[in-house]
Amino acid sequence: MFNVTDKIEVGNGKLLLIAGPCVAESLELCLETAFFLKDLTTKLDINFVFKASYDKANRSAIDSYRGIGIKTGLELLHKIKKDLDVAIVTDIHETSQAAPAAEIADILQIPAFLCRQTDLLLEAGRQGKTVNIKKGQFMAPEDMRLAVEKVRSTGNEKIMLTERGTTFGYHNLVVDMRSLAIMRNIGVPIVFDATHSVQLPGGLGNATGGQRQFIEPLSLAATAVGIDTLFMEVHPNPNKAFSDGPNSLNFESTKKILTKVKAIYDLTK
Repeated sequence: MFNVTDKIEVGNGKLLLIAGPCVAESLELCLETAFFLKDLTTKLDINFVFKASYDKANRSAIDSYRGIGIKTGLELLHKIKKDLDVAIVTDIHETSQAAPAAEIADILQIPAFLCRQTDLLLEAGRQGKTVNIKKGQFMAPEDMRLAVEKVRSTGNEKIMLTERGTTFGYHNLVVDMRSLAIMRNIGVPIVFDATHSVQLPGGLGNATGGQRQFIEPLSLAATAVGIDTLFMEVHPNPNKAFSDGPNSLNFESTKKILTKVKAIYDLTK
């Protein structure tokens, strides 16, 4: 249990939602999405952190859209944070990004493919902000203890671990719900990434596919097992999203799923 911000405590018995578009396509789209999510989570009594990436460094193809860049992206996130009074999380991919991102973001997120990158974990930890480490698709949940220890070595105890599916053959991910319990035993709050868990990596040939119809059952199952935070990628029109559209939710589906998740979360608590 620790404070992400003065207003948000994670692991204290109140559900936290991390949500937003995969990539910060524009200020207008991010504001629309953040406003919807803030209003919904306020009504459901859920804590909320807005998520968007200024760069997606692990896209499938060389011509895939990556983002608006760190300078413009952080300016956009700062405006959303200020105008809507919401907390912010964003990915970092290199050690040089940690300090400037920490000036804006309340949570620094380590992408799954980079969860073993020692220098990146250490530099994130040194910023003193909450660090959310996504479990690699290739990692056993118990081995995430080593990633946690790297961040803890900097004196930073504000660490979260995220389950986002495990590679199961080619172009497929499977969620092992045991990993939620296993990683909780490491002693950190646990996040379930409901939308990345239904990706089909490389499934479209030159892009990643997805099966958003399974976001709801996986979200409900993970909540029943026990999580502190739910992670979702939300977009006004997922079919037109610049990144991760096939595994993103529209506003209507987000409201439906999150309402059910909240009911299960309250029951288990």
